[in-house]
Amino acid sequence: MSTIEFVVISSHVPIIVSAAYAALLYKKLDLKLRRFSLFLFLSALIQITALVLALNRINNLPLLHIYVATGFLLLAFFYKTVLENFIHSGIIWTITILFLVYTILNSIFIEPFLTFNSIALTVESVLIVILSLSTYMVLMNDIVKEQNPSGISSISWINSGLFIYYSSSLIIFYLTRSFPRSINNYAWLLHSFFSIIMYVCFIFGLSKRPRK
Repeated sequence: MSTIEFVVISSHVPIIVSAAYAALLYKKLDLKLRRFSLFLFLSALIQITALVLALNRINNLPLLHIYVATGFLLLAFFYKTVLENFIHSGIIWTITILFLVYTILNSIFIEPFLTFNSIALTVESVLIVILSLSTYMVLMNDIVKEQNPSGISSISWINSGLFIYYSSSLIIFYLTRSFPRSINNYAWLLHSFFSIIMYVCFIFGLSKRPRK
């Protein structure tokens, strides 16, 4: 097993740990974190299935198409709750519906299910970065700090994980398109590294949950 393969496989450990941790704490979590936990459960299910398929040399790219659509839906659901007093929920739902329609059309006509859907991933990354930056602005609001001081740390860790991963993904997608395959392998190694950072942030975020 090469170093790159080892890192990629190892990057699944934080995903499983964060999902298991969320399941263990689920009844103790507030509404925001419960909704976020749905994303963790989906991530663990998709990633474990994808790994099993890859180890058996079966094309797992159709799972990525499903993950992009459903993952964004669940994250939008989470961000809608976080930003509900600052951004009208109709705006987030409109963006979500348009994105879902786009991903379906993209998977049918542009990037078929058996291929890597890099365009859809790029669009998703841009939207998540915008939502995470909006959340940073909300968390700095003095009213939010006064009304929910115990929840700010938790959301901040989670939001930071999402921002780090999806902003880095934009750079990595550019590298994989613009540079030779030898460079691409290291780009995906870097991608796995940022994935580990993201899920570690999620674990910290859950540990900082508001105590009832």
